[in-house]
Amino acid sequence: MRKLLLFVASVFGVPVLLSAQYNLGRQATPEQIQAANITVMTDGTGLPVGHGNAVAGEPVFKARCAVCHGPKGEGRKGEYPALVGGRGTLATPKPMKTVGSYWPYATTVWDHINRAMPFNTPHILPPNEVYAVTAFILHLNGIISRDEQLTEKTLPKVVMPNRNGFVIDTRPDIKARR
Repeated sequence: MRKLLLFVASVFGVPVLLSAQYNLGRQATPEQIQAANITVMTDGTGLPVGHGNAVAGEPVFKARCAVCHGPKGEGRKGEYPALVGGRGTLATPKPMKTVGSYWPYATTVWDHINRAMPFNTPHILPPNEVYAVTAFILHLNGIISRDEQLTEKTLPKVVMPNRNGFVIDTRPDIKARR
């Protein structure tokens, strides 16, 4: 056991000591930290300036998203989730959790696409394409019209079908608000 502890200490401890000794790395500047802060809140705080609608989003979706999620957002069973459908299924024995049935905020859809999609090359879509793909997915779910323009101002105003389907955590140590 002692040999194992010495081994672990040498593998994980020495690099830390050496980095201080040899002045490796540097502290991130406030500008670098700000550039990495891509958090988008449910009220739209953090959304960048941009715009897009389902008309502009359809070709981007077909080129970047349909390979996994299908041309109409139906998904590939067992591999990639459906983005469309499922309304009215959440209280059934087989709920279908999709953007149209489960997600409570359109801003969260935008944030997920921006951070994590396309799956094989995440965070490569410029803001206008993220707005457009978000609009296309919302349109496929019947939430917005095909030509409705989403922007940093209008996206937070989109009311999702399951907006009130989540409950506030009322524990006294949690500062939750809606």
